[in-house]
Amino acid sequence: MTPDTPDYGPDRQAEVYLNGMLEDERPEFPVSYEDLEERAREELSEEAFAYVAGGAGSESTVAANDRAFDAWQIVPRIMRDISERDLSVDLFGREYPAPVMLAPIGVQSILHEEAELAVARAASEFGVPMICSSVSSYSMEEVSDELGESPGWFQLYWSSDRDVAASFLERAEDAGYEAVVVTLDTPKMGWRERDIELGYLPFLEAQGLKNYFEDPSFRERLEADPRDDEEAAIASWQACFGDASLTWDDLEWLQAQTDLPIVVKGVLHPDDAREAVERGVDGMVVSNHGGRQVDGAIPALEALPDVVDAVADATAADREVPVLFDSGIRRGSDVIRAIALGADAVLLGRPYALGLGIGGEDGVSAVLENLLADLDLTVGLSGCASLDEIDRSTIRRAER
Repeated sequence: MTPDTPDYGPDRQAEVYLNGMLEDERPEFPVSYEDLEERAREELSEEAFAYVAGGAGSESTVAANDRAFDAWQIVPRIMRDISERDLSVDLFGREYPAPVMLAPIGVQSILHEEAELAVARAASEFGVPMICSSVSSYSMEEVSDELGESPGWFQLYWSSDRDVAASFLERAEDAGYEAVVVTLDTPKMGWRERDIELGYLPFLEAQGLKNYFEDPSFRERLEADPRDDEEAAIASWQACFGDASLTWDDLEWLQAQTDLPIVVKGVLHPDDAREAVERGVDGMVVSNHGGRQVDGAIPALEALPDVVDAVADATAADREVPVLFDSGIRRGSDVIRAIALGADAVLLGRPYALGLGIGGEDGVSAVLENLLADLDLTVGLSGCASLDEIDRSTIRRAER
């Protein structure tokens, strides 16, 4: 490997095997997603685990997201020079070390007291971009400070109060975030049976609302400081959190509020992808919100190739509209299959959240280190030396 290119896989293998054989030490945190989930189930509160692991309705979409990857098989090539592997990717004029970003996950304080701050430190260790949620437990400014020079994007839940939405965008830009991810699949919260059965919604305890309570435009809605009348502040948040009346025509207003690239999240239909491109969005995320919004929805991976093709058809030759993927990434092989189907990068969600829950910053770092190592080795063993060599010929449909 060149000095500037991390040797993720062999380095991680050497560390683990040497510690195991010479020191009789095994990894502190689970390596597989299944073991990670099981340990989190044991260590987290029932409510916190249900909130992170659960999905909408019968959770058939969550299960379908996982199964969708098994429908595609990698076809490795041999006798190719993979001695040096480059996982880097360019997005909006910036080079990132790997095609992996940390998805926006809100109210992380239910998992660990350091919440997004711990995640930001882990992300900065690897140079992996973190997408800070509107409903983060720490303010977007605090998270940005923890990221330092490491890249960060900001996720916007589009408030029905336009002044609040505009203020969030201004603050994100001032805080140094490099792009805005606007989530469009959550005008209302999905019917999440686990949370309903437990009667659990952490926002009603004011968790995940710091961005709102510290926002000047939101505070203008209140008669008293949120610290003096928390109940009224929570009620005001409930009233303005989302906007079910949004249409494509509203996008022009959003674009006028910021100079940052706007990435729309929640695209599953190719017609929506075409519309987004025609409306001038800068990028999009193919996502079904990890199965948390619509029970029985199309797996995000199944939607990906049609969206990618639609974007290509609708995009002018002198313009690039990156397509990112979210919903079901668990291992390096998942990343490869998403890239082979046309994704420029992927968002990692539940694995890092569970890592946070069982180990704080160290837990998130372990999840990232293992994923990058797995990705590095699997890219090489598939016969590829860079992401540019991964395309639809890298995979095939599994026989049923």
